[in-house]
Amino acid sequence: MTVDRRPGVVLTDHVLRVPLDHAAPDGERIEVFAREAVAAGRERERLPWLLYLRGGPGLATPRPLARDSWLNRALRDYRVLLLDQRGTGRSTPATRQTLARRGSPQEQAGYLAHFRADSIVRDAELFRRHLIGEERWSVLGQSFGGFCTVHYLSHAPEGLREAFITGGLPGLDVSARDVYRAAYPRIARKNAAHYARYPQDVESVLRIAAHLREREVRLPGGGLLTAEAFQGLGMMLGAGSGSYALHDILDEAWVTGVSGPELSDAFLERVRARLSFAEAPMFAVLHESIYGQRSVDAKGTGWAAEAVRGEFPRFDVDGALADGGPLHFTGETIFPWLFDTDPALRPLKETAHALAERTDWPDLYDAERLAACEVPVVAAVYADDMYVDAGHSLRTAERIRGLRAWVTNEWEHDGLTVSDGAVMDRLLRMVRGEV
Repeated sequence: MTVDRRPGVVLTDHVLRVPLDHAAPDGERIEVFAREAVAAGRERERLPWLLYLRGGPGLATPRPLARDSWLNRALRDYRVLLLDQRGTGRSTPATRQTLARRGSPQEQAGYLAHFRADSIVRDAELFRRHLIGEERWSVLGQSFGGFCTVHYLSHAPEGLREAFITGGLPGLDVSARDVYRAAYPRIARKNAAHYARYPQDVESVLRIAAHLREREVRLPGGGLLTAEAFQGLGMMLGAGSGSYALHDILDEAWVTGVSGPELSDAFLERVRARLSFAEAPMFAVLHESIYGQRSVDAKGTGWAAEAVRGEFPRFDVDGALADGGPLHFTGETIFPWLFDTDPALRPLKETAHALAERTDWPDLYDAERLAACEVPVVAAVYADDMYVDAGHSLRTAERIRGLRAWVTNEWEHDGLTVSDGAVMDRLLRMVRGEV
């Protein structure tokens, strides 16, 4: 095991070989990686374990540079396991490069069907038994990590001592289309708030969109910046500082070249950094599959964000250009044309289509077991969350026995990571009955 000492924290690497398909334990195996974090000076103490499940899907757990943020608060009480969910980071990464070895797009899709919350939780259970035997541990799920936590409560609650969820209570029986029908109005409200803060951005956005309609613009690295791809910058609006950061990008979009005004290299590079899926292609490939359940999506998820987009005219580029806008940015929405415009996704286009057409996704949540839950559960529900619908979350909170929900608009979806430990501290006090 590799040990890495950083300011205030000691990190230890762990690797397990686990079944690709947990229903076939004697079949193919993959490697899953996790990093143990413990407060410096407490390495030999017997501390309870806390499993951290990051949001996503398809995002590796950040590597701590020091003892800071929510981790600083958690390390006062726990030994923390930072899991790279399968397909991310060092856990048998799934990318255009590695998936090419799996064969046809249909074979790649069949392989990736084992990379959802159900498989992630079973990996976690193998890690738990490897590290502490039959002793229970705690779990902290952020965003998609919260979805995984609710699956954990549904299918392996015997492994849990307590559960913390932040911005990640999923609808138990909500279809992918229901998710996006609820999402677009929330995204529209974030747009309205942004334009109220920066009314000059209405014209800025229309000018850029018109420019992109008139000519082909390539990003550094070869990606195609269409007007619709440009709208994807709206993903930023779900973070606490996102509106300010978006304005700064728009504010420096233009320079005067030999032929007149043109989009600057600096602007295009900032846009590329925000829009490229090169670092996390599975976020796009697997995104809608996290909602797939045969009982509610009998016909598959079917590019749900694209299917319902037309119901919300303010997201239509040509309509906004014709009537003077404002043009709304989109949010956590994955569209099939992304697999044409982004070079990191282009080789995975047919694989993504095969996943969108899949109709046999197992159900992820057991409502009866959740209604009989005996694990203490606390959850932060962000009232203004752009990514996860607060209404869906609160209905789920009512269906998990004993769950205590804290509804707050003090932070956005990234509250756990930007609150300097305050969200983590509140949840700890809640589960202990101190608040």
